[in-house]
Amino acid sequence: MSTQTAKDASLLPLLSARRIIVCVGSGGVGKTTTSATLALLAAVVLGRRVLVLTIDPARRLADALGVRALGHDIQRVPDEKLDALARRRGITRAPGGTLSAMMLDQKRAFDEIVERYARDGTVRKRIFENGIYQQISARLSGSHEYAAMSKLYDLAQVSPPPFDLIVLDTPPTENALDFLDAPDRISQAIDSPALQWFIKPYLQAGSWSLRLVGVGGAFVLRGLSRFVGSHFLQQMAEFFVEFSEVTAGFRERAEKVRTLLRKPDVAFVLVCSPEQLSVEEALYFHERLRRAEMPLGGAVVNRVHAAGPSLPADFSDVLHRQPALRGFVPEDLRRLCDDLIRTYDEQQTLAAADQAAIADLRRHVGGISSPEGPLPLCAVPMFDSDIHDAEGLARISAFLVPNERLAPKN
Repeated sequence: MSTQTAKDASLLPLLSARRIIVCVGSGGVGKTTTSATLALLAAVVLGRRVLVLTIDPARRLADALGVRALGHDIQRVPDEKLDALARRRGITRAPGGTLSAMMLDQKRAFDEIVERYARDGTVRKRIFENGIYQQISARLSGSHEYAAMSKLYDLAQVSPPPFDLIVLDTPPTENALDFLDAPDRISQAIDSPALQWFIKPYLQAGSWSLRLVGVGGAFVLRGLSRFVGSHFLQQMAEFFVEFSEVTAGFRERAEKVRTLLRKPDVAFVLVCSPEQLSVEEALYFHERLRRAEMPLGGAVVNRVHAAGPSLPADFSDVLHRQPALRGFVPEDLRRLCDDLIRTYDEQQTLAAADQAAIADLRRHVGGISSPEGPLPLCAVPMFDSDIHDAEGLARISAFLVPNERLAPKN
């Protein structure tokens, strides 16, 4: 079964049937904007109670949704923002729909994980007060992505569920696969042979000492201590020993998250730009999802150059007849005409390249079908200005759920 064309593709069935939608893609491809738009559509068109969870450090989502400042606590988006989308689209807002939003505070999310899995309050207190933890809880490779998955899991387990749909905007990373690889990277960092060698003396004696690491190790670490201090090395040993006690819980949570993401009421939406590298990464991520048996629900290609009609054969004559250009000398008009034609040809070339990239994406995912029907692949054009408010999100929404799929306003 082939994918729908960009003209009739719609993500509305996906928004109606699923409980969790995860927007994935590399950094800078419009995941945050796509996530916010999908959440708005589900609330306005379907009357669902929706939460959009973002990890976007630029905090554009707060401005677009009209909330004062997003934080780790859930905030209700003002109803007038939902009314604005319905008004812009010329539809009646579905009753009962609400939209809430939160921005993951990575440090707080990581603290919550430690609180859950540390064996007692004393251990938790020592971990929280450890200077090493205070630094790496916000910077350890994979911690942001892991915290996002863990928070999603917590929200999905609340009973009765306060939300009909959760839309997750995954962290902005250079590589979209970081989201799936995060738990393994954290475990590997904690369990690495180098760290185990480093903390072994602490485990044996209850304190860290150069005398307990052997002659060769002492030589290396003595040199290191001249730069960072022996107290720092002691802090490192204490942290990794105590933190290793919660890694079993981390792994357990990671497995629970993987199980959650394989459920039929979950869907991943690939978000990319039409640039070749972005499309290739989307296809690679699609393959990873397939191998992990995680459901793909749709794809969105943002910032697509639009092709225009062919220029008329008498374009130069048309230009000459423009009132605003009267008084131009023929040579200036000729140069202006040449510049316009060259610019138009460049735009057409970009549009053709974008369509080829979308066709390539469609060829690779075209055989996929979901319970809602053929896999939707939506193309969103490049607009002449940045999207920064609800009105802009309404413009984008028309390409994710076309007007033809909506009931007209009475």
